[in-house]
Amino acid sequence: MRRYGKNPDEDDIRTRPNRKGNRPRTHTRPKHEDAVEGFVLTVDRGRITCLVDDRTVIAMKARELGRKSVVVGDRVAIVGDLTGDKDTLARIVRVEPRASVLRRTADDDDPFERVVVANADQLAIVTALADPEPRPRMIDRCLVAAYDAGLTPLLVLTKSDLASPEPLLQAYRPLGVPYLVTSREELESGAATELVRAQLDDHVTAFVGHSGVGKTTLVNTLVPEERRRTTGLVNAVTGRGRHTTTSALALPLSDGKGWVIDTPGVRSFGLHHVDPSRVILAFPDLEPGTENCPRGCSHDEAECALDQWVADGHADPARLDSLRRLLATRERREGD
Repeated sequence: MRRYGKNPDEDDIRTRPNRKGNRPRTHTRPKHEDAVEGFVLTVDRGRITCLVDDRTVIAMKARELGRKSVVVGDRVAIVGDLTGDKDTLARIVRVEPRASVLRRTADDDDPFERVVVANADQLAIVTALADPEPRPRMIDRCLVAAYDAGLTPLLVLTKSDLASPEPLLQAYRPLGVPYLVTSREELESGAATELVRAQLDDHVTAFVGHSGVGKTTLVNTLVPEERRRTTGLVNAVTGRGRHTTTSALALPLSDGKGWVIDTPGVRSFGLHHVDPSRVILAFPDLEPGTENCPRGCSHDEAECALDQWVADGHADPARLDSLRRLLATRERREGD
């Protein structure tokens, strides 16, 4: 080892060149001013399929996004190879602010939120009237999630040839939720397509429902084969090949006036993330009556001012019953 005297000068000391690993770190991030806008169609094992202009581009998250998630419906900024050619890969460098976020948890005691879709403005809750039997508790939970996210709910009842919709509709008419009723024959023949489409134009609509209710069959009638092929996602719809319906999938309506997002069939819809105070916002006829409620009122206690509000004729008692049923849904498990 070379030793220096007590007072070495700069000529005695050798300095190492500034190697790559010694460069000073900076927190300045590139602005990516050349990034183009994309719309996320599906996410599959870290590969994100986006619509850029009239073509699909496969991308992955850039490192600077960190843990920030990218979900179906996101508007994103993309750089890199945007040709959409086979074996090319672009990078998502920014996720634009979301207008809405539909979330769920695996169960009510699970604090981990799962973002289902972003930027939707309507939630189509699909349920069969029979085979399988309808699950009102599941419908209620989806309604609570829709109201919390600021989405307009739409109730789609299928298989009306097997059972009457009236018993189920009686519970939801006081809520004022728009609804559609279709039969298996109408669904399979496509006769229900125009009926449903009238409710979807100019909207980004997420479809939810448990397996077997006809949700994906309905989506397939709304988006013809040639339209699915132009987005390069036919396998994701049919469930054959690399893609499966375990991931949400956004598809454009054939008239170009809206989007449908098919989500995987769900067994439960946890509401751990829902703030009960936001559910009342879906009841504009009841919300003013909460001004005299005690602080932290659950709207289902003796001191709740909503009882007097209804008694004074400001709102229908059935509406208050519906509100309390939905709020109680968050406190009870789906099977209770």
